Amino acid sequence: MPLTPLDIHNKEFTRGFRGYDEDEVNEFLDQVIKDYELVIREKKELTEKVTQLTERLGHFTNIEETLNKSILIAQETAEEVRGNATKESKLIIKEAEKNADRIINEALSKSRRISMDTEELKKQAKVFRTRLRMLVQAQLEMLGTDDWEDLFESEIGEELELVDNES
Repeated sequence: MPLTPLDIHNKEFTRGFRGYDEDEVNEFLDQVIKDYELVIREKKELTEKVTQLTERLGHFTNIEETLNKSILIAQETAEEVRGNATKESKLIIKEAEKNADRIINEALSKSRRISMDTEELKKQAKVFRTRLRMLVQAQLEMLGTDDWEDLFESEIGEELELVDNES
């Protein structure tokens, strides 16, 4: 067990015939006690400081571990988000390609229907034109016949006869 300042202070030396000067020994012991008390105080302060620094070190070590874990979690989350974004973009592209194919197929189908309808309308227009031409030609032929002259003369002649008969 180490000495305490009290142990040094209470230490009694045996007296001999021609021993040391008691005052000189007591002064020296007083100086040793003061120095020893100072050393003990410094040791206690340093021990407390070491304890505080150890606690702070533990605190900062915990913070470091927490930050490292947070960084790892953030990296994992970023990778997960990146992966999900990649998957989602691929799905969007596939959906867009499907829609584009569908739209193109619908447009081609409509184009074919319109082309067929146009051809049908051309045929109907040709038929109508031919019929109209035949009708107009028939009407022109009717106008060109002498039947019209006979019709006009017979009506005029009949009207004149009626007028003469009445007078």
